[in-house]
Amino acid sequence: MDIERWKDTTNHIKDKFEVEDEGSEHIDEEGGIDIDYIVFEGPLGKMRLEYVSRPTILDKKTTYSNRIGSETKIDYIYSQTDRSQQMMAYKWDEGLDDWVEMESKMFA
Repeated sequence: MDIERWKDTTNHIKDKFEVEDEGSEHIDEEGGIDIDYIVFEGPLGKMRLEYVSRPTILDKKTTYSNRIGSETKIDYIYSQTDRSQQMMAYKWDEGLDDWVEMESKMFA
């Protein structure tokens, strides 16, 4: 999914449903992750859609020793220009009092 399609999706949601919350977050870990989200009351109850954009992993370097008891360290090298995007869908679960990720087969 690209940013234009995300904007079209959020505009469609704003036209059809009551929006409770909307915003964006930035997480510095893993090369810098940007999350845009919208929370609304949908046909399945309270729902949250997230548009997650993160840098592409270019390389993975593993540091280890053949000695017993030594630890393994994995370092990732992230792209400064290329990013991957995905949309995540969550449904509010009253019993758990938390967001539960919806599986993609629910949309088919």
